[in-house]
Amino acid sequence: MSSENLPQNTEQQGRRPRVAVVFGGRSSEHAISVVTAGAVLKSIDRSKYEVLPIGITPEGRWALTADVPSRMAIADRKLPSVAELAESEDGAVVLPVDPASREVLYTEPGAVPKALGEVDVVFPVLHGPYGEDGTLQGLLELSGIPYVGSGVLSSAVGQDKEYMKLVFTAFGLPVGPYLTIRPREWAADGGAAAHDRIVEFAGEHGWPLFIKPARAGSSIGITKVDDISGLAAAVKEAQRHDPKIIVEALLRGREIEVGVLEFEDGPRASAPAEIPPVSSHDFYDFEAKYIDSASGIVPAPLTPEQTAEVQRLAIEAFEAASCEGLVRADFFLTEDGTFVINEINTMPGFTPISMYPRMWQESGIEYPELVDRLIQAALRRSTGLR
Repeated sequence: MSSENLPQNTEQQGRRPRVAVVFGGRSSEHAISVVTAGAVLKSIDRSKYEVLPIGITPEGRWALTADVPSRMAIADRKLPSVAELAESEDGAVVLPVDPASREVLYTEPGAVPKALGEVDVVFPVLHGPYGEDGTLQGLLELSGIPYVGSGVLSSAVGQDKEYMKLVFTAFGLPVGPYLTIRPREWAADGGAAAHDRIVEFAGEHGWPLFIKPARAGSSIGITKVDDISGLAAAVKEAQRHDPKIIVEALLRGREIEVGVLEFEDGPRASAPAEIPPVSSHDFYDFEAKYIDSASGIVPAPLTPEQTAEVQRLAIEAFEAASCEGLVRADFFLTEDGTFVINEINTMPGFTPISMYPRMWQESGIEYPELVDRLIQAALRRSTGLR
């Protein structure tokens, strides 16, 4: 093997580390990923890093895109897309499959592939399946390219609400009542038994219930069901995004979020935030988060003891799922004063109004420093078993 093909230290090469910001993707969270990428691209220190923006279309094509963060925002309630940013309708970016080389290529039909140079680290700001769920992380492991955020297993656990809850339960973290319905249960007997299981669950825990896709985020595909009459439509909506669904009982209390960030000496927790009830929405759904810009309270009005407790639980959740880089942990503070973990997001939103950067800003870390810390943490890690 020629030594010239081996990845080299960027300082020895006399160049800045090159960061590939990968965004968009095949999930229903495509547009929010584009918005997140715009905020990240705007904040990366260009005197410290070279940047290569790569968008993934909903069909799965990796496209070379314009580096214009202003075109990646939500404007007049219109969501952005990679197709609007791609420099070509059929050109494709290709990652190396040889870990001895980090050379990225750009191909177009009938043209000689063009070398885009080596990539030192990938910042994958993809949300949902085919990006946040371990699939992209596995590709980057095979390519030998370091990346921001959690590895294959923890990304998969963080995406699948069923297995996330199983892991948390095994580590002694408090989890609310839930029920998992797999696709084959709906296929058998026309879904009658699955329907009966949900009704029985409601009889035990009460209405309303929340019907959710098991492997989606940003509150997409979630329906609050007040009685049995709305159950069939809620299941159908959840299954538009994932054939496996989660049924959760209502937990009465306050919604509290905490950011976790990996420092050189280990993970630390941010100041907590509270998501207050949104009067114009039944719950904190996609439109409330991103379209109507519903805002959380930072810091959350908690006692010092409550703050310390929820920060401790957030770090325990980070460690339980073997996470790396960053996590946003979401909790309910129930009426009896107990914190119950709802879920973690291994790649939380980084939009200008997202809670994760706001919580760290309250904790003394501004957005550009937050982005820099994540990139530096990724550069310190190797790929493979660690």
